[in-house]
Amino acid sequence: MLVEQDSTRARVIEAAGRIFAAKGFEAATVREICQRGKANLAAVNYYFGDKRRLYIAAVEYAYCKRAEQVPFPHWDEHTPPSDKLSDFILTMLTRMIGKGPPEWERELLLREVARPSDACQAMVHDFIRPQFAMLEAILAELMPQIAPERRRLVAFSVIGQCLHYRVVQPVIEMLVSAEEFAGYEPKLLANHITELTLGGIEQIVRHAKR
Repeated sequence: MLVEQDSTRARVIEAAGRIFAAKGFEAATVREICQRGKANLAAVNYYFGDKRRLYIAAVEYAYCKRAEQVPFPHWDEHTPPSDKLSDFILTMLTRMIGKGPPEWERELLLREVARPSDACQAMVHDFIRPQFAMLEAILAELMPQIAPERRRLVAFSVIGQCLHYRVVQPVIEMLVSAEEFAGYEPKLLANHITELTLGGIEQIVRHAKR
């Protein structure tokens, strides 16, 4: 019986995530979610309490699956910080634009970031803040003499460059040839962003020494 309940709950979350990602919270209906999840209409109240808490559960499911499907590498104490930065950026880009994982997970998280709801606070606490702290630590190794406030600006620039290829992907596809766009794989873009970032860091450190 427990297996059946867990299966029903999982189907409802999966169905809800896809519909919330496509339509947003307001336009999605509990009836449509339950129909798609092949569940009784009462399943939402039974497992989640209401539609709002189902939405929060779907967002949580999406960011947990992102972290599980594309984890950050484990670095040893001898790993150069420049390699850590490259790995970090590659992981972020793979989560955002890499092939494989369900598209709705990325769409739902992007929608939540663009229009934050009460689900965003938990997402920032559980998912985004630990990643940001990891990036801050890498930048602290690369530019220890720079104030934390300035390092955070660099961190936001790194994340912004990664998000660019996700948010404006349809426009990029219109601006370049199909052949060139096909080459915009996470590894290529990660190398590009890493090179620009390290060059920028070098300039910041050089000016700080004057």
